[in-house]
Amino acid sequence: MSCRIDRVASAENLVVLFISGRITGEHVEMFRGVLEQESGGFAMDLKNVLLVDREAVKLLALSEANGTELRNCPPYIREWVTRERSETQGRPSKQG
Repeated sequence: MSCRIDRVASAENLVVLFISGRITGEHVEMFRGVLEQESGGFAMDLKNVLLVDREAVKLLALSEANGTELRNCPPYIREWVTRERSETQGRPSKQG
């Protein structure tokens, strides 16, 4: 199973991206492109995510740091995202 993203606009003018399947390195660029298309506030519902890898976690952590709400995040993904955010907070940002 690969990654699937369903986009739903809620009554509160908030877009929710329902993500299911596996988010791995091969999907990260496509996933990043979908996130960049969202102009307003949005949330990601991760209830049906089965597997993530480090590249996916980095993207989720960056998205959350930029204000995206991660809903229904499985505990192991939540722990990994939290750890990734705490590790990157002390690092200088890459510019280039």
